[in-house]
Amino acid sequence: MSMTSQRPTTTESLTAIEQSRSSSSTAPPSHPSRYESQKRRDWNTFCQYLKNQRPPVSLSHFSFNHVLEFLRYLDQFGKTKVHHPVCVFFGQPDPPAPCTCPLRQAWGSLDALIGRLRAAYEENGGSPDLNPFGNGAIRVYLREVKECQAKARGIPYKKKKKKKNNNNPITKFKDHAEAVQPFKLGT
Repeated sequence: MSMTSQRPTTTESLTAIEQSRSSSSTAPPSHPSRYESQKRRDWNTFCQYLKNQRPPVSLSHFSFNHVLEFLRYLDQFGKTKVHHPVCVFFGQPDPPAPCTCPLRQAWGSLDALIGRLRAAYEENGGSPDLNPFGNGAIRVYLREVKECQAKARGIPYKKKKKKKNNNNPITKFKDHAEAVQPFKLGT
């Protein structure tokens, strides 16, 4: 037997690839990730919210105002205690007794929800440039919720500062190159 007879031809290789693709496409579909499932649930919930408005709002006509109303609507289902400024436990991270302050959606949950809805909007044909979930008013609302909840709990959210990495050889070289002046002849 010669070596060429043992090697598959290009046609045989393509046929084998096509067969493997067709067999893999008939395999049962894999389950979507937890993130994808949650994103689909969130999108369906938001769409249902728009349908339940009087009059109903179509997906092509909703704006960031509808998104803000949706976020406020969700507050009634929250599980995070947010103390009023007049509450005796305002500013205490672990209050010693119960109070009548309302339960709200946690800032982190709202932030993650907006991220998923923003992605779902674009996956469902929305333009990234016109995405109501990315509107500045939404970011302002989330920042206000974050600050309000931080004050009520007595735990300020602080931005983490990036540490300067001086162990990077490229950074060291740049710093060194800026510090060293070139030698000039004849001056």
